[in-house]
Amino acid sequence: QVQLVESGGGLVQPGGSLRLSCATSGIIFKDYDMGWYRQGPGKQRELVADITTAGSTNYADSVKGRFTISRDNAKNTVYLQINSLKAEDTAVYFCHARWSSWLFYWGQGTQVTVSS
Repeated sequence: QVQLVESGGGLVQPGGSLRLSCATSGIIFKDYDMGWYRQGPGKQRELVADITTAGSTNYADSVKGRFTISRDNAKNTVYLQINSLKAEDTAVYFCHARWSSWLFYWGQGTQVTVSS
């Protein structure tokens, strides 16, 4: 059974930081490109950042310089370090594991709320 379990979300003040984690099981983690998506209130789900099996990273323009994605293949876990949080970063953040266009998995999401 494949599981992607996100953690690390919460309520944080503007300018604060969080580190999201996505622990996986049931997949050969090193063979999957991993990504973080988010869905804000009334918005469509959007790609925030992804990291390939080779470690290449890609970021949405809105988060460049503030978010960092990383992976630990020994722990089957992908991380998202979020700094300089803004109100518009408020969203449910989802972990995504992609082996191909037809084989991928989603986590259940973790809420990030940025508010003073």
